Amino acid sequence: MLADATKDAIRAAYARLKDGLPGFRPRAPQGKMIAEVAKALASTGGVAAIEAPTGTGKSMAYLIAGHEVARAQKKKLLIATATVALQEQLVERDIPLYLQLSGHAAKVALAKGRGRYLCPRNLAMARNSLAGSAQMGFGFDADLALWARPPAERDKQALSKLAQAFDAGQWNGDMDSAPEPVGELLRPMLTTSAGGCTNRKCGQFMICPFFAARRAVDDADIIVANQDLVLADLTMPGEDDHWGGVILPRPDETLYVFDEAHHIPGKAIDRGAADVHMASTVRQLSRLGRQVHAAYSLTDKESLGKLTLDAGDAKLQELSDALEELEKAIRLAWLPDPAESEPMYRGSLGRLPDAWVEHARMLSLQTAEVQRWLAAVRRAVVEMTDGGPTQEALSRELGIALERIGKQAACWQAWAADDPAQAPPLARWVTLTGDQQLVCHASAVSAAGLLRNVLWGNASGVVLTSATLSAGGNFRGYADAVGLPDDAVTLSLPSPFDLAVQARLEVPAMDALPDAREEHAQAISDWLAGQLDWNAGNLVLFTSRAKLDRVLQKLPIDKVRKVRAQGSLGKTQLIAEHVADVASGKGSTLFGLASFGEGLDLPGKLCETVVITQLPFAVPTDPVGATYAEWLESRGRNPFIEVSIPEATRLLTQYCGRLIRNESDTGRIVLLDRRVVTKRYGAGMLRALPPFRRVIER
Repeated sequence: MLADATKDAIRAAYARLKDGLPGFRPRAPQGKMIAEVAKALASTGGVAAIEAPTGTGKSMAYLIAGHEVARAQKKKLLIATATVALQEQLVERDIPLYLQLSGHAAKVALAKGRGRYLCPRNLAMARNSLAGSAQMGFGFDADLALWARPPAERDKQALSKLAQAFDAGQWNGDMDSAPEPVGELLRPMLTTSAGGCTNRKCGQFMICPFFAARRAVDDADIIVANQDLVLADLTMPGEDDHWGGVILPRPDETLYVFDEAHHIPGKAIDRGAADVHMASTVRQLSRLGRQVHAAYSLTDKESLGKLTLDAGDAKLQELSDALEELEKAIRLAWLPDPAESEPMYRGSLGRLPDAWVEHARMLSLQTAEVQRWLAAVRRAVVEMTDGGPTQEALSRELGIALERIGKQAACWQAWAADDPAQAPPLARWVTLTGDQQLVCHASAVSAAGLLRNVLWGNASGVVLTSATLSAGGNFRGYADAVGLPDDAVTLSLPSPFDLAVQARLEVPAMDALPDAREEHAQAISDWLAGQLDWNAGNLVLFTSRAKLDRVLQKLPIDKVRKVRAQGSLGKTQLIAEHVADVASGKGSTLFGLASFGEGLDLPGKLCETVVITQLPFAVPTDPVGATYAEWLESRGRNPFIEVSIPEATRLLTQYCGRLIRNESDTGRIVLLDRRVVTKRYGAGMLRALPPFRRVIER
């Protein structure tokens, strides 16, 4: 229940915002959002999903409401985003501005995963390795070496500069703000995963940047984190048989705001995904065996984890043999089509051949045994009082191996498990890589079950917000995807912009539909060559790299020279060059895929035309989506109507949102897919889009 004192505090904070922001204009959608966020977060276990279009001012809305409720309830406010750009905007601009205008003092922390911070132990090991003269710079076995290959001179120089900056206190160890570029060889050496970390047992614990950041999070009033980290925390067993509160504050003491919440279903599904690369796993077990030998030798123990070294070797060999037996069974039963570029065997409704399942049951048991034994081996190494550099290297490598085996165990458990009767099955499938390696996969097909277990009812309050959550105001698809509680509030706010005046949606007359791939690519190329203003700023969005490349091949060369295609340069450099050319009057056209259709901010002349080449329906071969679709069909439901159309409509709305970024923007959105006119579902998709002026050629 929202107390009167909290309501008054929110009204006062909003009044100070209006008075303090130059040119502030009250917007009814923002006021409505403040009220709904406050009500949801003030109710124990309250949940709200709020669709707030660009220009609503949603970050300031949830800051005003969320922080005032958090202050009143003496709880933490945790804001989870999907992109680094929004995290930086919140920490560097929005939150300081809110605190300045509101007159409140609050401690703010940016929470990142362990892999985004320097590991001082690994830094010391890497630096010492360069001073050595043995294998790859180490005085011990190559199986413990840090360097995957001999370091180049630039890597040595970068390592030296990073070490000097950290030692001098000129750098806090945040890898995103490293004073020197960190290459792909160096970064994994200087960071660590949870498995490779020895926590308080590490001699560098007190100066560890990750744990310094953890302490700042523990002390903070407002925490900004990425959604992956929040979901990782929520899926860790906490205290009192509850989930979460391991990396971040306890869920029952936290008010959550998930911004960019349209990413939550996919990210939650990814949390439960597992895979095993068969051949490389066998090779890793062989390497692990040599590391275990080093551990027994270093600790001078005859038995670890109740196993002698010979018995442990036998366990590893049994596991390796079992993996090879499963691979043999799969290869005998499945003959991939040589015409397929990415061969895949998917179990219908998640069901695999009985023989494979039986192998998986054995692997699940054997992997669990190795996991328990390896945990004891690593513990013995970590707890040694003076093992020197070898102890540190072994602790790291055994921890990483233990983490890897845990992921394998999750895959085999998923393959061997029975699916519950009333819930969607797990997706289970096998792929064949370009080098003919078999990979076994498993994944949930819906985030609903996971989020019901770890978030709804576990958190003090949750708000989900994004510019696109619904399909034209209908939240059923999103509610199903995340398992929203029945009493959750859903709200779609209107755009604060006059979209009917500022923008028009065009559907040109075209002869080809997307299923005629070659003809449609030619039609896109012809339209772009003849109808696009190449002297302006444009964004052209594709649903596949193949279609993008094909259109580029067909475009006249003078047009190609004005195209900046995603992947040709880094995204930051690509945008910078686009901005420079538009500013100089040369014109520039960006060709991009789905990631350019979401979150890209190109206001004013930087983007006056958005071209959407094709309706963004999901790839039909996606094994997770295909398994979920089969399950819906098995229950007499229509996955195309229930899932595909709403999700494509949401994405289409997101793509349209690239055009109008402020009240002075104008332009056009051009949809080069006539299915919105010729197919029965098209009319509904058009109705669900924002109220742009329509220009549909017949």
